[in-house]
Amino acid sequence: MFESEVQIRVRYAETDQMGYVYYGNYGAYYEVARTETFRRLGIHYKEMEAEGVMMPVLEMRCKYIRPARYDDMLTIKLLVKEKPKGTRIKFEYEVYNEAQELLNVGETTMVFVDMKTGRPTAIPHGIHDKMDVYFTA
Repeated sequence: MFESEVQIRVRYAETDQMGYVYYGNYGAYYEVARTETFRRLGIHYKEMEAEGVMMPVLEMRCKYIRPARYDDMLTIKLLVKEKPKGTRIKFEYEVYNEAQELLNVGETTMVFVDMKTGRPTAIPHGIHDKMDVYFTA
């Protein structure tokens, strides 16, 4: 299993009239966690796209447990529980506030796509090289 954490402070513009983080912002928080985690592993979306592979979201699930509020420091824990295989990778997320209260859980399934054909393609070897070490038996 692979695990990583990223912290994000809630900005005023991310809240709604009730003072809670607007529900649609959680997808953006998940994206920050994925991007920063990949960057730490030496995997860069920009380089992958320059090589002709993109990674769109196939599916996203999100469950709201408690609200996050303006100026909260959130910790987004990213988990990859299953070894990536085929053309897909599933990320799971847990969002905590500074009191370590669980606020939100979610998951995204990403699919690797050849940018020329628009069709699913195998996970790039570079990603396997970086991720496989976390899934040794």
